[in-house]
Amino acid sequence: MAKSQQTFSKREKEKKRQKKREEKQKKKEARRAEAKEGDAGIPFAYVDKFGNLTETPPEPTGEEEIDASEIVLGIPQKEESEEELDPVRKGKVAFFDHSKGFGFITDSETQEKYFVHISGLIDEINENDRVTFELEKGQKGMNAVRVSLQD
Repeated sequence: MAKSQQTFSKREKEKKRQKKREEKQKKKEARRAEAKEGDAGIPFAYVDKFGNLTETPPEPTGEEEIDASEIVLGIPQKEESEEELDPVRKGKVAFFDHSKGFGFITDSETQEKYFVHISGLIDEINENDRVTFELEKGQKGMNAVRVSLQD
């Protein structure tokens, strides 16, 4: 005669699984019965004009009419500014290291410092020289390029 393939531990595990299934089914039925008794449905939350959650719906009297054609999707077109009209800026060399080939220029209008590399020079510059330059987007921010001594 052949022996049964099921061992004692397999039978115990199967009994535990069956017991869990039954408990889960009972909980599910209890939740359904509770939902029918409560009959409250899904509670709603409304948002007022200040962004706060409320239980009462907002009144339509204070609403504004918005024309859908005025809504701009995406990035708005760039408007011309004074920087684009006159790209040449004036400034003073705050620091320049000839051995390393870079330095910084302070803009005379905004007092911002811009990085300058020796490859962006037209004339040779030294510290405290008055220069004219243009700005160009670099890897870490705006860089001064086409730097020349001011007349």
